[in-house]
Amino acid sequence: MKAINEKRVAYLYEAVTLGTVRAAADKLNVAPSAVSRQIALLEDELAMTLIERHRKGVTVTEAGELVLRYYRESLANEEDCVAKLQALKGLQRGHIQLAVGEGFVGDLMAGPLPEFHRHYPQITVGITTAGSNEVVRMVESDEAHIGLLFQPGNHPGIRSQAISRQPTCVIVHPEHELVALAGQGAVSLAQLLEYPVALPESHFGVRQLLAMVEFREQFRFTPVMTSNSIAVLKHFVRADMGITLLPEFVVAAEIADQQLVAIPVDHSLLASGEAHMITRLGRHLSAGPHKLLQHLTAWMRAFRPAG
Repeated sequence: MKAINEKRVAYLYEAVTLGTVRAAADKLNVAPSAVSRQIALLEDELAMTLIERHRKGVTVTEAGELVLRYYRESLANEEDCVAKLQALKGLQRGHIQLAVGEGFVGDLMAGPLPEFHRHYPQITVGITTAGSNEVVRMVESDEAHIGLLFQPGNHPGIRSQAISRQPTCVIVHPEHELVALAGQGAVSLAQLLEYPVALPESHFGVRQLLAMVEFREQFRFTPVMTSNSIAVLKHFVRADMGITLLPEFVVAAEIADQQLVAIPVDHSLLASGEAHMITRLGRHLSAGPHKLLQHLTAWMRAFRPAG
């Protein structure tokens, strides 16, 4: 077996990440045949099948995943080396990529990120919003240094650097009858089933937590609306079309403005929801991402539900 040709691995990486050879060719500004040839040469050199082609694109084989893991770690090690060299010169430059659930954006921009930027103005930050499953995927594939999400589930390839308990509440219009029914207490699941409900799509951590509740209690929510946007769910409730279920921090600004109300739900699983800050297990973050990780860890430790 020959040494791994990293240039050819880069072609493999783009094809697998983007899902098709043509998309990889467009990004690399080469012909699709060039991408296919480089991958084929890499497979010949390693004497292994690295991708499987099908009508919708390509998927990686187990051998291909091993090669891509080596490639991602090589890129991470290169980034770490460059950052350390810059630090020796007294520089504070670099780029940090975050993958976060949409509900965290307001809190991030209200305090920790502006403060970090004031201390390290030459470090740039990219933020991609996504559902929980996509946040985990981006962190595992080194597309993001740090992930912030609700209820990630069990993923052996990630490490939770900080955890904050965030119970899931029913979110209602201030004039909704549940406000009077709840008083200062919680409402039951049975009460919620009487009202139209809008829910996040299945790849959101909130929806996965609700699926666990449904399984335990042997019932199913029947949403009249689903969305991949937290903003849409907020507008649904603000328009008094029905209710939704979200952690309270997601609607903190609207609660402060008296546009929405969060009511606790009397159920142990919903009370056990958690926000996690994650990195890839085994990844050594370079100086900039590590500084932001420390900064966000301190913020997460104080990140508690209101009330």
